[in-house]
Amino acid sequence: MSRALQPDEELVELDAEAVRTWCARAFDALGREREEIDAINVYPVADGDTGTNLYLTAEAAHQAVEAVFAASGPDTAETVRAMAHGALLGARGNSGTILSQLLRGMATVLADGRDGEHLARAFAEAARAARQAVAHPVEGTILTVASAAAEACAAGGTLVEVARGAYEGAATALTATSGQLDVLERAGVVDAGGRGLVAVLGALLETVTGQTPDHPGTAPLPPAAPREKCAGEDGPAYEVIYLLEADDAAVALLRSRLDALGESLVVVGGDGLWNVHVHVDDAGAAVEAGVEAGRPHRIRITHFASDATPAPGRDTARGAGSDTGERYGTDDGYGHRYGTGDGYAYACGAADDEARGERAARAIVAVVPGEGLAGLCAEAGATTVRARPGEPPAEDELVEAVRRAHAREVVLLPNDTDLRETAAAAAERVRAEGVRVALIPTRAAVQGIAALAVHEPGRRFDEDVVAMTAAAGATRYAELAVAEHRSFTSAGVCQAGDVLGLIEGDVAVIGEDLTETARTVLDRMLSAGGELVTLVVADDAPPGLAADLERHVRSAHLAVDTVTYHAGAEAPPLLIGVE
Repeated sequence: MSRALQPDEELVELDAEAVRTWCARAFDALGREREEIDAINVYPVADGDTGTNLYLTAEAAHQAVEAVFAASGPDTAETVRAMAHGALLGARGNSGTILSQLLRGMATVLADGRDGEHLARAFAEAARAARQAVAHPVEGTILTVASAAAEACAAGGTLVEVARGAYEGAATALTATSGQLDVLERAGVVDAGGRGLVAVLGALLETVTGQTPDHPGTAPLPPAAPREKCAGEDGPAYEVIYLLEADDAAVALLRSRLDALGESLVVVGGDGLWNVHVHVDDAGAAVEAGVEAGRPHRIRITHFASDATPAPGRDTARGAGSDTGERYGTDDGYGHRYGTGDGYAYACGAADDEARGERAARAIVAVVPGEGLAGLCAEAGATTVRARPGEPPAEDELVEAVRRAHAREVVLLPNDTDLRETAAAAAERVRAEGVRVALIPTRAAVQGIAALAVHEPGRRFDEDVVAMTAAAGATRYAELAVAEHRSFTSAGVCQAGDVLGLIEGDVAVIGEDLTETARTVLDRMLSAGGELVTLVVADDAPPGLAADLERHVRSAHLAVDTVTYHAGAEAPPLLIGVE
């Protein structure tokens, strides 16, 4: 797995095997230095996990490279892309996210060439891409070290000359970081992220020369300042990280929105897949912004005030949260903290609370089509508002429903794209009355069902909203309807009486038979993957529709489960959710 050079042998080109060796050595180096790097982590937040985050990011990159070697004999381009992509998927924390972008920047250049000149250009592109990914670059950080590495080898040369120049430039810059940030100077340490990057560059130099470079920063440092006196402790309460599938335009808007919400914003990636990192006080709003921009998953919320961080993969949830975490992309292996001691009560009986004159701790208000879904949501403890065909609820109806829920905290599920503005206006009105309201932008009833399924009243409000938002965002939705007149659609021209299969709000299938059209819609949705199909069937749907679709899913998609609910009257013939 690792290339061993002969004495006095030096690499001339960074081929696929050399990239593999570099990746493995970087992973090993960060593993050896993890605790030391954690110990000097005081910026941007003194949470003592930069070394661990860099190590886990490098582990993801290493696993991705080994996977491509196990599958085939990759070339340099495939290997560096796998390394960068693995780091993107597994990036942890502020520094890990930036490291993934550094590797991505290098990959774009090394895919075209393997010599020293290309390596020098790769360092320059890496430094540029990393700075561009950070909303507000700060000197004295990993960005400074990356820029110094690029500048030190900008003249080019042989592969060894470039690698050595980058390493030495980075090591020199690392030493200077302690004087560039007050918090580092007070603590008597160098930047933790920069220290990790030097370890990665040292692994590269060892790969191309066969010699272990001198270890920078091993001299004893002055005693670190007490953690409570380090900057960053008074900053936002939560770190939010998630992968996001979205286009460039949506990500540009997301950057602006998250920048207004918090700090330490880093958005890395491209080509439709991004890793988003931000520190905020309103974790729910940060995830909600991701839902509006695209499809967030692998959501990780860390509360900086937590006394301890569970090891990756350890289950810290309670009750239903444990079962739904992995399914909806908010698994505790990515660091969720589910509080169980906040004393929240389950707000099932709003009328009873009103009779006692006491507000419930938390309630859910959901807009639903059909009496069957209204009953289902009510059984789950939600206050419901009926949406009848052609008669969406007005703002006053939503305000009254929130008041009727009679709770200090309310989660509002509009379950309709067109209701978003109405629901937002209603939420603002009730907030003025002293009620804490979170609006989750659910666009369909099946997303509301998914959100309600992971609701945990024992969690902190922000964490509950995050879990519910993630569950909704992880649910793709479709609806079957019957065309009332001839019309032009995104799938072609439909005639009156045609069955329309709408996926995510757009007409994707035009058919004549509802059952057959539903099968086609299901197959299209499941072609992108899925673990659970939710069917919501109206009273006027063809007899046996649900049973037929359940059989179809069992026969064509063996690993997918199906659950069916009855919407009752005044609902669309069929709603479909895929999680």
